[in-house]
Amino acid sequence: MRLAFAGHNDQPYKSVGRWLNEQGELRADGANWPAIRAWGERAGPARLQQLLWANPRVVFFRDEPMLDDSEGPRGAQGVPLTAGRSVAVDPQAVPYGTPLWIDTTEPLSATPLRRLVMAQDTGSAITGAVRIDYFWGVGEAAEQQAGRMKQPLRVWALWPR
Repeated sequence: MRLAFAGHNDQPYKSVGRWLNEQGELRADGANWPAIRAWGERAGPARLQQLLWANPRVVFFRDEPMLDDSEGPRGAQGVPLTAGRSVAVDPQAVPYGTPLWIDTTEPLSATPLRRLVMAQDTGSAITGAVRIDYFWGVGEAAEQQAGRMKQPLRVWALWPR
């Protein structure tokens, strides 16, 4: 089964990582997805509910047929995302379909991550011209990389003459 974004309740998003930091549960530099998930597994149901209720935003999903299970999820542009080549952007700053050159590093390392990517998705936390969310793909290795990605970034939009 594949779930696709269907809408939200128009409430502001509150970062669960920030909430955990404010509660003294995680340090700000350690509030990544693997750490948040580990906290949730050991915190217990009552504390986990407190975390979930601290974020007023609710996101709704719909079932989307999986015609080809090798395709990534559909992004806001309406096309399947490609692991390592698709990024989410603020569409008010960067139009969908814009080719971008990114210059950053892989999470928790000095390994360069420099490549051409396409602006194909968006997210409520992605705001401004030099903020992207890199699509690592699906599976546990991709989840680990995505959950730790908080690197400084340089990005160039490639426009035709």
